[in-house]
Amino acid sequence: VGYPESLTDPSYCGQILVLTYPLIGNYGVPCEDELDEFGLHRYFESDAIQVRALIVSDYSFDHSHHQAMLSLSAWLSRHDIPALYNIDTRMLTKKLRVNGSMLGKIEFAQLPPIALQNPYEQNLVAKVSRTQVCDFNCRTPAQGQEEQEEQLKIIAVDCGIKNNIIRYLCSKGVHLRVVPWDHNFNVDIKRDHFHALFISNGPGDPQMAQTTVTHVQQFMRDTPELPLFGICLGNQILALAAGAGTYKMKFGNRGMNQPVIDLRTSRCYITPQNHGFAVDEKTLSKEWKPFFRNANDHSNEGI
Repeated sequence: VGYPESLTDPSYCGQILVLTYPLIGNYGVPCEDELDEFGLHRYFESDAIQVRALIVSDYSFDHSHHQAMLSLSAWLSRHDIPALYNIDTRMLTKKLRVNGSMLGKIEFAQLPPIALQNPYEQNLVAKVSRTQVCDFNCRTPAQGQEEQEEQLKIIAVDCGIKNNIIRYLCSKGVHLRVVPWDHNFNVDIKRDHFHALFISNGPGDPQMAQTTVTHVQQFMRDTPELPLFGICLGNQILALAAGAGTYKMKFGNRGMNQPVIDLRTSRCYITPQNHGFAVDEKTLSKEWKPFFRNANDHSNEGI
């Protein structure tokens, strides 16, 4: 995963992203208009740059890659995203590791000053979620033929879902219906006989997605026989629906190499993560127990 994927990850919405890798921009940015077989942006995790700003150490003014269509600088400028280079990003990261995630802003001498903004005071889920129901990989029998085997059908609640999650589930032959964060999917499940519910990743405070929490509570009450799976923010929404609490982490779990322990087997999985809130295990009722736990900071990763 490189900067085109990271900068378009909806879980980074509202944040200033600091990259510690020393050289950024050397392979440019691929085509923004190229779509895959599902109509999704082939090289990006969403249809927009989600970060508020970018900070790097050494920016490469020369890029070279067979898929590159423009430079990183030109791409950011096209979307009005400010960026800084020649910053000691590792020293900045040390500061964040000691103090935790901090509010920040970038000001330019020729422009008026701006106020600090706390992104967690906004409903970021509503900001990044799609507004229309979308069906992917819906298989229909050829004319004159009957369906030989029922296709597995899953509803995914878009709290900031990444394109690669949609692609992955579709690659397994799933008919995936992606619905907005505030859509009452319980109606779809009963009417169209879906087999499972998936709650996606997303940015911000899960407490802001109370509508989703209410719908998940109804799902657990009305259809307890159906599987329910949430990742990152989705796991936190699941916990809130189960009556537990969540809290803001010091700096969150970010990056590609987060070790997670399966508490049933003690097996460790290396996972990519991007979330700033976590489930408070102490608030789980007796009907629930921790399922996965982060090996670095022992925060909850599944119930």
